[in-house]
Amino acid sequence: MNGWTVTATVALAGGGAAAVWGVATGPLRRRVVAQNLSTTLACPALLLLAQGYRRPSYVDVALVLALLGPIGTLVFARLLAEDLHEDPPIGLTLTWVAVAFSAAVVAAVCAATGPGRAMVKLLVTGALMISGSLVASRALARGMPKGGDRHE
Repeated sequence: MNGWTVTATVALAGGGAAAVWGVATGPLRRRVVAQNLSTTLACPALLLLAQGYRRPSYVDVALVLALLGPIGTLVFARLLAEDLHEDPPIGLTLTWVAVAFSAAVVAAVCAATGPGRAMVKLLVTGALMISGSLVASRALARGMPKGGDRHE
């Protein structure tokens, strides 16, 4: 076991436990934030595992998760718009902590990888992770428009 895999294990154990607790207990607003947190923490963990086990294919899995995770959160936000409008989620601090962790992981893995195509893929994955998490959190906090409502 090396430092990369230890950090990935700690991130998955700590973040996974928080996400499972958030999804299993409490009001709906906590559950959707926990769902967003789980994908926000799984991507950097996959990047750490890719570096720790020297398996570049894990970066591809992280890239797909970085694309699909926020989309899933946005689907939940849209489907649960009425319920979330009555009791909006509060998780901005948690989102920024997860984003900072993601940025630190991407920077560390990029430094270890060195320049090249692999670094470009890591930077794209990191940008998708961070922007997707922020967009999904903003959509949860501000709410999605209800069925027939349109914002003008």
